[in-house]
Amino acid sequence: MSTLVQHFGATVRELRESHGWTQEQLAEHAGLNRSFVGEIERGSCIASIVTVDKLAQALGVPMARLLSPSQRDESEPLTDAAGEK
Repeated sequence: MSTLVQHFGATVRELRESHGWTQEQLAEHAGLNRSFVGEIERGSCIASIVTVDKLAQALGVPMARLLSPSQRDESEPLTDAAGEK
């Protein structure tokens, strides 16, 4: 998966843990399935814009916070799902 997808998942996990929530609790707050939240956090799936919005609202942050490149290692180039730049 792309660096962006991996970063997104890590950010979701970090914010979830800062709330003291389990994946199940975040899933309930966001109206998602717990296993889907796990896949997102592992960076093994690509979340839709609707899912990003649900997670941002549940976590109380702007969508941009979940996608912010400033949190990512800038030395790593972004790649798409096929691994292309």
